Amino acid sequence: MAKWLKGLGLLTVLILVLGACSTDAPGSSKDKGDSAEGDSDDTVKIGLSVSTLNNPFFVSLRDGAEAAAEKAGHDIVVTDAQDDASTQLSDIEDLLQQNIDVLLVNPVDSEAVVTAIESANDKDVPVITVDRSAADGEVVTHIASDNVSGGEMAGEFIAEKLEESGKLVELQGVPGASATRERGEGFHNIVDSMDGLEVVAQQTANFNRSEGLNVMENIIQGTDVMGAVFAHNDEMALGAVEALKSNGMLEDVLVVGFDATDDARAAVKEGTMDATIAQQPKVIGEKAIDAAGKVAKGNSVDEFIPVELQLVTE
Repeated sequence: MAKWLKGLGLLTVLILVLGACSTDAPGSSKDKGDSAEGDSDDTVKIGLSVSTLNNPFFVSLRDGAEAAAEKAGHDIVVTDAQDDASTQLSDIEDLLQQNIDVLLVNPVDSEAVVTAIESANDKDVPVITVDRSAADGEVVTHIASDNVSGGEMAGEFIAEKLEESGKLVELQGVPGASATRERGEGFHNIVDSMDGLEVVAQQTANFNRSEGLNVMENIIQGTDVMGAVFAHNDEMALGAVEALKSNGMLEDVLVVGFDATDDARAAVKEGTMDATIAQQPKVIGEKAIDAAGKVAKGNSVDEFIPVELQLVTE
């Protein structure tokens, strides 16, 4: 009897020892936890700083980026700078504190954003600019439409419709933004080369519809004869339409915008706007996520990734 009990005791001890050893065996819950943690480490975390979400164009850009990130299994954090350069700098610092793998930036101001990009460079976080470029700092790639080409398309359309003769008004975007500079450059490449075309008013309305209306009202008070208005984006163009309409001038003045937002396309169909340059903000967002995923995995991408433009007249 004593021998049997002694044997039972040894067996119990052996079972306990084997049970303790099995806690670290392959396929255990601990290994699954390690695997899950490894999977989360493989997820790309992307920060997207948008200049403003008070503009349908950038809402579409954000939506395209978020949908593409979800499809690819990436995490994305979006911030809205509300068209304020200092807010954008703060937003980007916050994103960098969240240990993002890639930073996507749509700059409010191409010069002011450089400090934030350099902060990302110092932390070895790759930077991709979207729609608007940065003046300096290390940027892996820039994804945008060719704004100079778009400005030229607008200039050519106006020159053709006015038979290369007439007075023009230019509503400019946010000072310092690359889109403002490049769209204006393309527009002037065309109209400045024609003796019969003259830009008689050139003012900023900050890519904003209400400012476009107010600025256009002021221009009308001092310039009662004009053949066309080129606005650097559709929001300003739609504001100009309201000002021209209230002054009984809309039927006599061409209005051309840029971006081809839903409201602008509707205005073109109605005949209150004559044309807009179609960008594809959703595609810009999608391409940005695709590039971010490649960059995060150490793959190379082109320095510039273009998105096609189109003149919309109906």
